[in-house]
Amino acid sequence: MQLWTSGVAAPRGIARYAARLEEAGWDGLVVVDSQNLSGDVYVALTVAATVTESLGLGPGVTNSVTREAATTASAIASLQRVSDGRAVLGIGRGDSALAHLGRAPARLGQFERYVAHLQAYLSGESVPFGEIDIPDSVAAPVGQLGLADTPETSRIDWLSELPKVPVEVAATGPKVIAIAAVHADRVMFTLGADPERLAWGLEVARTARRDRGLDPDGVAFGAYLNCVTHTNLDVARRLVRGGLTTFARFSVMHGDVAGPVSETQRAVLETLHACYDMRAHTRGDSPQAAVLTNDFIDQFAIVGPPERCIERLRALAELGLDKVILSRVGGPAGTDQEVRQARSLLEEEVMPAIRQG
Repeated sequence: MQLWTSGVAAPRGIARYAARLEEAGWDGLVVVDSQNLSGDVYVALTVAATVTESLGLGPGVTNSVTREAATTASAIASLQRVSDGRAVLGIGRGDSALAHLGRAPARLGQFERYVAHLQAYLSGESVPFGEIDIPDSVAAPVGQLGLADTPETSRIDWLSELPKVPVEVAATGPKVIAIAAVHADRVMFTLGADPERLAWGLEVARTARRDRGLDPDGVAFGAYLNCVTHTNLDVARRLVRGGLTTFARFSVMHGDVAGPVSETQRAVLETLHACYDMRAHTRGDSPQAAVLTNDFIDQFAIVGPPERCIERLRALAELGLDKVILSRVGGPAGTDQEVRQARSLLEEEVMPAIRQG
């Protein structure tokens, strides 16, 4: 199982952070793409590529609205060249990046079309002009210029001979899981760490592929997870609380709960949705963080001493996940000493055990 973690797009701080992660043995780093809350994701990833040699790198996640598909494909292909083949493109429908533009997540049709276009561009194929979402009110067709000749389709001509960049779709609800299963190289579930919910997601994905006449095992599976390793369970719960609110909210993004849950879990998710304050996004001292019960945290996240975290991660590998991205731990919910201890236990005890199988 690949073990990745996350970070923010800090153009200066990312160099030190990425180098430390590679030294600690992480397989990869994803960087948040949220233009109003942090720096540019591709600038940060490029800096990270220049100070590392083996660390996988990618946005975690970008979205289908704030950049045209050709622009995103060109940016990640540039990172692929700079990093000598270590880039991965993580994409979702959008959350904070769109909220700070006054928009909800991308519509399903637009998102599916965008992911298909990404795969075409990154494979060296063309995209018809008529499928590109630029309305005439923004820019008229190039044919109106009356030039002697113009491109007939959209294609990225400069792609190197490095391997194609894998596309990974972050998915929670059944419709996005199905889109990911058909178009992505890996489905990255954002369903929490509950094995029952992840097993449900796996079946939705495999069924979607069967329905399209595709091999149900022809796509890889992974998950974004909230994980804090600490000998004091109460400390672990406190440290994971802020990040967990963000990922748990994906399961109730539009008010309806996605995937199997108990009645008590449903009640927590519905309350979380009702009180979520985007201005306190990811914060452990936010109003939404206060609604998470201990039982909910223990099921949706992976928390506790090393042996408990190892057991749960191994169980997810046995389900069929070959990659997990563990959210970065930090922020006002814990002291520096607590955060350092959690990080040390994860990197020095949990990660080696997972690699040993």
